[in-house]
Amino acid sequence: MQCDALGIYLNDHLAGSTAGQLLSHRLAEHHRSSPYGGELRRVADEIAEDRRTLLGLMDALGVSARHHKVYAGRLAVTARLLKLNGHVMRRSGLSTVIELETLRLGIEGKTLLWRTLREVAPDRAELDEARLEELLHRTHEQADVVESLRRRTASAVFHRSRRRTPSG
Repeated sequence: MQCDALGIYLNDHLAGSTAGQLLSHRLAEHHRSSPYGGELRRVADEIAEDRRTLLGLMDALGVSARHHKVYAGRLAVTARLLKLNGHVMRRSGLSTVIELETLRLGIEGKTLLWRTLREVAPDRAELDEARLEELLHRTHEQADVVESLRRRTASAVFHRSRRRTPSG
């Protein structure tokens, strides 16, 4: 039943990939006019391409996409919008920090996906080890960009909130 395990694994990553694509697009749109807009747009475009690559690999391996997993990924991003951020009707800097942290975790999950598939590749002719290595390298670049933005945003948000906090 290894094929079934691989199918479940890939579909779980498809759900995460769906959530990552939506979240990265949302971040890029919200920050399009900021100094980070270009970097976020590039990462969002790459995440969308990575999702298409995952779907292509699933197809090559004969693994059908489970639509309920895709919907679960969409639902996760939608549910995230309900999280309280200290403001009732608008985004706060904290929203961006949490979204960047969530995106960073998703990229780490994708890194593990490509590593796992690279390990499986010698037994599966459908998997190109060189391409998986390229994808793995790209996740490191994506993680570096998102982590840099996360650190800058967190620093700005929490230093600002510390100044506003009355000293006791």
